[in-house]
Amino acid sequence: MPLLPPSRFFPPAEEADPEGLVGFGGRLTPEWLLDAYAHGIFPWPIADFEAPLAWWSPDPRAIIEFDRFHVSRRLRRTCRGTKFEVTRDLDFANVIRGCAMTPSRIGQTWLTPEMIDAYIRLHELGHAHSVEVWCSRELAGGVYGVAIGGLFAAESKFYRVRDASKVALVYLVEHLKTQGYTLLDIQQLTPHTASFGAAAVSRAEYLIRLGEAVHMPATF
Repeated sequence: MPLLPPSRFFPPAEEADPEGLVGFGGRLTPEWLLDAYAHGIFPWPIADFEAPLAWWSPDPRAIIEFDRFHVSRRLRRTCRGTKFEVTRDLDFANVIRGCAMTPSRIGQTWLTPEMIDAYIRLHELGHAHSVEVWCSRELAGGVYGVAIGGLFAAESKFYRVRDASKVALVYLVEHLKTQGYTLLDIQQLTPHTASFGAAAVSRAEYLIRLGEAVHMPATF
């Protein structure tokens, strides 16, 4: 079984508290972020943005299995239609800013200006990617995430036109399959993601699969 090497900055994910909290503080540099994702950890501010940054590794962990991904017939028709145009890595900055305008997880945006800047920097370095969905030449929705080897950690999605974020997710899954990715992390299971066939796995299983995925030669 592949084992993850020790992190440069974090204690082992297995030492997270019952809520999945690994620790506070740290920096939002590319080195810290890539080290975190490669060890099953991600940043997520608590409600008080004045508090130190929190880092998490929840148990269980939600993933999307490519062979169990479910798309309704209506959504498939929408994806095949001409209403939307889909691109990738064409407008990462505005995708993440669109996600920042969407209340999420804690009832308000979790993407602080510092986090937005940090992920844009990751994108500039080739480690973060986006899928954009356009309607009448306007950005209608999208999804973004972090890629390391065969891992894609989907961070957030948004829509301004109905179904645009769903179309982005369908395109993302099909693209990742084509490119040789093996692990699509979505962090937390929700009724919405469960409707697509997402499932929860134990942290232990996730870390084993992560150890395999990060060494895969996939490219976005």
